[in-house]
Amino acid sequence: MLHSATMLPAFLLLFFMGTSIRLSETMSRDEKSKLRNQVLEMFDHAYQNYMDHAYPADELMPLTCRGRVRGLEPSRGDIDDALGKFSLTLIDTLDTLALLNKTVEFEAAVRRVVKDVRLDNDIVVSVFETNIRVLGGLLGGHSMAVMMKESGRMLWYQNELLHMAKDLGLRLLPAFNTSSGLPYPRVNLRYGVRGPETRTGTETDTCTACAGTIILEFAALSRFTGDPTFEAHARRALDFLWEKRQRNSNLVGTTINIHSGEWVRRDSGVGAGIDSYYEYLMKAYILLGDDQFLQRFNTHYASIMKYISQPPLLLDVHIHKPLLPARTWMDSLLAFFPGLQVLKGDIRPAIETHEMLYQVTKKHNFLPEAFTTDFRVHWAQHPLRPEFAESTYFLYKATRDPYYLEVGRSVLENLNRFARVPCGFAAMKDVRTGSHEDRMDSFFLAEMFKYLFLLFAEEEDLPFNVEDYIFTTEAHLLPLSLSTASNSQAPPVVNNMAGEELDDSNFEWTCPNTRLLFPDPAYPRNLREPIRSAVDKSCPRPTTHREPGMGRPPLRAQDFMANNPEHLELLRRMGVSLIHLKDGRVQLVQHATQAVSAVAAEDGMRFMQEMMELSSQQQKEQLPPRAVQIVSHPFFGRVVLTAGPAQFGLDLSKSSSGVRGFVTVAEPYNGCSELSNSEIVAGRIALLQRGQCMFAEKARHIQKAGAIGGIVIDDNEGSSSDTAPLFQMAGDGRNTDDVTLPLLFLFHKEGNILLEALKEYKEVEVLLSDKARDRDGAEEEDCSTEEKDHSSSTSSEPVDQSQVTTQEQTAGVGQDAVQPVEGLGSYIPVDVGEEPAVDGDSGSQSMDSLMADWQEDLEAFKQMEKDEL
Repeated sequence: MLHSATMLPAFLLLFFMGTSIRLSETMSRDEKSKLRNQVLEMFDHAYQNYMDHAYPADELMPLTCRGRVRGLEPSRGDIDDALGKFSLTLIDTLDTLALLNKTVEFEAAVRRVVKDVRLDNDIVVSVFETNIRVLGGLLGGHSMAVMMKESGRMLWYQNELLHMAKDLGLRLLPAFNTSSGLPYPRVNLRYGVRGPETRTGTETDTCTACAGTIILEFAALSRFTGDPTFEAHARRALDFLWEKRQRNSNLVGTTINIHSGEWVRRDSGVGAGIDSYYEYLMKAYILLGDDQFLQRFNTHYASIMKYISQPPLLLDVHIHKPLLPARTWMDSLLAFFPGLQVLKGDIRPAIETHEMLYQVTKKHNFLPEAFTTDFRVHWAQHPLRPEFAESTYFLYKATRDPYYLEVGRSVLENLNRFARVPCGFAAMKDVRTGSHEDRMDSFFLAEMFKYLFLLFAEEEDLPFNVEDYIFTTEAHLLPLSLSTASNSQAPPVVNNMAGEELDDSNFEWTCPNTRLLFPDPAYPRNLREPIRSAVDKSCPRPTTHREPGMGRPPLRAQDFMANNPEHLELLRRMGVSLIHLKDGRVQLVQHATQAVSAVAAEDGMRFMQEMMELSSQQQKEQLPPRAVQIVSHPFFGRVVLTAGPAQFGLDLSKSSSGVRGFVTVAEPYNGCSELSNSEIVAGRIALLQRGQCMFAEKARHIQKAGAIGGIVIDDNEGSSSDTAPLFQMAGDGRNTDDVTLPLLFLFHKEGNILLEALKEYKEVEVLLSDKARDRDGAEEEDCSTEEKDHSSSTSSEPVDQSQVTTQEQTAGVGQDAVQPVEGLGSYIPVDVGEEPAVDGDSGSQSMDSLMADWQEDLEAFKQMEKDEL
């Protein structure tokens, strides 16, 4: 939470004379009021649809207009650990209702929670998620209820939410029963962690943020109730993490063994897996007044700025070798960090990193879950995360620069244009195509609308002074008055820094003088301009001119074709040989000593890395899809279904407008013979069932009937692009040049949405395209792919990267396979300005270590799916 000490005086409001008139002028109060009212309308749309279609379920599924109940829907893995059958979204939204001045709705919601929610559920939940969302939500709701009671409303309230919070806290405590004090990652709400009935307690690892993001909620619970137990456990966990930091770099790893304290993953950054650990050190100092937390934060922060910060980038490093980058991409969770830097008072790097993030959002409409150092998509999902809006709000509070109001306006516009659906707001499955995921996480209501409302609100619009509260990582409001409240037992002061040389210059105890920060009113703009230019120049990415001894660009894994003689020669020069296996696949093996030079050996190692990364990505990301967008009433383009492409027919990536038409079901439904309803299919998009014949045969039959496109729907009931790998529909071994219409594939769940719409509305019009179009038909700029010229057949067969296998120093590749879709293998190799030495058969880096690196990438993705932060 930002405090008034970091605010600029009113007379330092910034006025910029930029090239854009709109961005150079202070936004009028009327304009801010319109945007504020728009935030309220959007919140009402999301909240009311949850209450109407999902409550008492934990979350809303906005595409199918129903609640997500754990156990009734297909498992999504660790991400479902946030769901505990405790009406998660309602509890997470309580203090949002209060802040947005919805007092009637807030009181009704409190009554519902008290009356309906039960915590004694035999269900295994994430300790981290339950703490920040549910315990934090109950404490934030209690804070708001107490405030309202003191102002004469809700006089009936008798601390019911606080009693529930303590009940929940007691249910989480068994997770802390470890020798280290670090909590188990999961706990059974009814049975704890011991015994077979708990179905948990066998885990050995947890993320740093999972163990280090407890102190605010547990300390608040102790101080509200007078029971010191909760705060003591949270402090013990933080003490242990501090003790286990790498003493030379003063950095912490991403994953730690909760029993031994050994670092399981030694990469360190400010994004997924670590982020809120740093945030809670700073905020624990603010809320609790313990100088030790600030000392620890400042020690870590100095190392972050020394090793991880490469303005405007924030790149992970190894804790033992902090000058060695751990990866060349960034995840979206680090978008919170500029806001934390504002709280720290370090405005310049906050402005720079935020501007970089903003330029990425302008290219892709939203922040992709991960993006490369040249700002291309690495992981394409966007689950409506609020971190970028959070940092935008804090920077506006610190600078009063109207530029950040315009940034906030763009966030609103993108949410309405691309994520809004009839039953709420849907997460983006792929920011490149605009396809949706049937998901609206509780943090969207808990955080996004708080920060956007505060961004556009005037002081008189707020029902209370937010400067009297601190925001948790879930944006729940805890009163700063807790700093003077007793927890009935002062925690022992443990000087974990005794005997260490500390540089007191790192430990600023006051915020900087803003007049000195901004002697020139154009200062923030001057910081942004070079970053904007750098991001703009990265799209399209300039071609590098470096090849293994040949003066040409290195061969990229996604371009490799196994029977292209030129590609095979490039592999030979890089020390990579190709072995044909009996099952039709090929296997790649690298021997660095067989490369023509050390530089070529390095390129070969990187090629092998890319091939394994491409395989891992395509198995996880399951090929960038095409989009089926329902454009007719009442959808109006707001529902976008994830579709797989075909290797034949019209290439939608080369069509500026896509193919638009009404849908109808083919007869026969399998499309394996001439259609009996050709007069109806003519001029329409035919719906077909998968199976019984080749895809190309179906396409020829509907094309003969006069269809303008086709959609094949999976016949495997329950299949979904959320859980099953997308693929490209292959031809039938014959020349398919005669197929000129587009054919797309929908899994059963997505296809059923289309069929149900057709059943209810009779006439349903869709747009088949490579990405969703705005409702007015405008196409957004797309810099997520380098080229889209890979769908046409050549004499060389493409490699199926989804079939890559690896054994020690080998990478196997399927030869009879689907065409890889460009943009998926967007791994960007490390800048080769500093060339690693290559010696021996294994070079400077073994395949085992490469495999470990890519395994860490996959674990990082899983961690991001678990982390709501």
